[in-house]
Amino acid sequence: MLKVVLPDGSEKSYSNPVKVIDVAAEIGAGLAKATLAGEVTFPEQLDPSGHPVKKTLSADAPLPAEGTVKLRLLTKKDPEALDILRHSAAHIMARAVMRLFPNVQLAFGPTTETGFYYDFLCDKPFSEDDFAAIEEEMKKIVKADEAFERVEMPRAQALDLLADMGQTLKVDHLKTGLSDQETVSFYRQGEFIDLCRGPHIPSAKWVGAFKVLSVAGAYWKGDASNVQLQRLYGTAFFDKKELESYLVQLEEAKKRDHRVLGKRHELFMVDPKIGGGLVVWLPKGAVIRRELENFIYKELIRHGYQPMYSPVICRVELFETSGHYPYYADSQFPPIVLKDGDRYLLRPMNCPLHVMTYNMKPRSYRDLPLRLAEFGNVHRFEQSGELNGMTRVRGFTQDDAHIFCTEDQVEDEFRGCIEMTQLVLKTMGFADYEVRLSFRDWVSNKYVGDPENWKKAQNALEKVCRDMNLPKLDIVEGEAAFYGPKADFIVRDCLGRKWQLGTVQLDYNLPSPSRFDLKYIGADNQPHQPVMIHRAPFGSFERFTGILIEHFGAAFPLWLSPEQVRVMTVSEKFNEYAKQVEKALFDAELRVTTDLRPEKIGAKIYAGRSDLVPYVCIVGGKEAESGTVSVRSRKDGELGAMPVAEFIQKLKDEIAAKTLPF
Repeated sequence: MLKVVLPDGSEKSYSNPVKVIDVAAEIGAGLAKATLAGEVTFPEQLDPSGHPVKKTLSADAPLPAEGTVKLRLLTKKDPEALDILRHSAAHIMARAVMRLFPNVQLAFGPTTETGFYYDFLCDKPFSEDDFAAIEEEMKKIVKADEAFERVEMPRAQALDLLADMGQTLKVDHLKTGLSDQETVSFYRQGEFIDLCRGPHIPSAKWVGAFKVLSVAGAYWKGDASNVQLQRLYGTAFFDKKELESYLVQLEEAKKRDHRVLGKRHELFMVDPKIGGGLVVWLPKGAVIRRELENFIYKELIRHGYQPMYSPVICRVELFETSGHYPYYADSQFPPIVLKDGDRYLLRPMNCPLHVMTYNMKPRSYRDLPLRLAEFGNVHRFEQSGELNGMTRVRGFTQDDAHIFCTEDQVEDEFRGCIEMTQLVLKTMGFADYEVRLSFRDWVSNKYVGDPENWKKAQNALEKVCRDMNLPKLDIVEGEAAFYGPKADFIVRDCLGRKWQLGTVQLDYNLPSPSRFDLKYIGADNQPHQPVMIHRAPFGSFERFTGILIEHFGAAFPLWLSPEQVRVMTVSEKFNEYAKQVEKALFDAELRVTTDLRPEKIGAKIYAGRSDLVPYVCIVGGKEAESGTVSVRSRKDGELGAMPVAEFIQKLKDEIAAKTLPF
């Protein structure tokens, strides 16, 4: 006997086999028509962290024959539904490609935050000229409205099927990535069948609108030593209006591309002669970075952090002890081997040096919590095809800090880290965000450390986040760092795009006897192991600034603007007064320039507006006589004349409040 508990608390019992869609049909024909999948919770099955096992199943998936499950029927109104739709659209695109390009091989086709992609091995290079034909073939598939059918088969039979199809990449994945699976699942739609765990929409008609967007290079399983693939990106929605809105957003995003705006406004540069992924902060961009550093530095001091500096190159053995090397060897620059055999590494992260700082002398419980902070330069070897302006680089600076504390202090310290990240997001205008708790996948062997410590760490993180009532809290298993769970802040910018920004990680591993064996003497006069918290509200100054450029469209708030005021004259006769105004603003520690060119005032105003200067001050005879300036605001337009001292105070108040430009 199976008992199904619905979200409203009502229960249904079944003695015969039943599918997700059968439960929906029993409730009502309208609900059955609207149901595309089901979220099933198994209260009697707990993962190692003590949470009930939860799975999302296709509408035609069978429920267990007995026991108790909780069932939430998913319709297109549920946020999870769009991801399911796009996963199915990726299959539809792959099917269309296989029809158009003979002998193509399939790799993987996951969803992304804004759509999906599929990787292919194909003799013919894809180009934008192929997109229309692919979309036309996809339209035919959607119109045919064939069902997505789940097929399960034994591992040996699946290997034979994939080999007969000539899908050697899938064979490789089944032999390596799924080597522990006795049975595997496929999804069939018409003549197309693909190795996939699902779930999928019931049939193709659910895809209301789609678009093939771009093509890029990729490597099989992300390894540059493997075969190179072609990655087709696309997106899909339930209706055409949503797609049209997204395409408008894409066009606006192109206008805000930080690489374009960064070059236009001389904020940063990346030059291949210097090195791919290595950012040069130009003078204007350096102002933004300095202001960000000053902002977070004040918060660090206010919260009891102790600043430090450490070298960017260290002995490899340090990272072997931490486990970062060779664990992340593929994403690190190769070691530098000296004549005497010593090996050094451009540090890929700062934490081992902060651990060594903790370990430099005996520690007492009275010393804890010890909060060490550093604007630390790190280097990682990203693949050249993945580099992207400031948001994906090889050298960057983290606003890094590590807290060493007792177990009793973990919750308060973790809460403090969350609150600091919230302050950063609020100050920058990121009001819409969610928190993702990345936990351990208990089946995977990639994690290190005592499972009991993992449970304590995960429970502590979840408790703090729930006590703080954080918005849109989500738990994702399998995304934790190899040494501990973490909380990531996922923000939406002014265009609705998602970015992963601040992160807080809880770590019982690095302080453990198998790593750095950290100790403190407790109140009982006995040695104890501290807990370590990693946190970076910005993440990195490079990536955060790149996102800010796009978020603000380079029209930064006054406190961040490289040029805060521009003084301009209606004619050369008033240059001396303009210089007096400039000096007064400069003495008030405002970033000010003058435009004394023999140009018409309209041209000067237009230039100031194009350069996104927050305030321009126009001076002529009337202003010179009265000791005023005529003020124009980038945000509010014409503000009229005001005394220079009053104008200075207005700007100082706006800077102190860190007023947003929107």
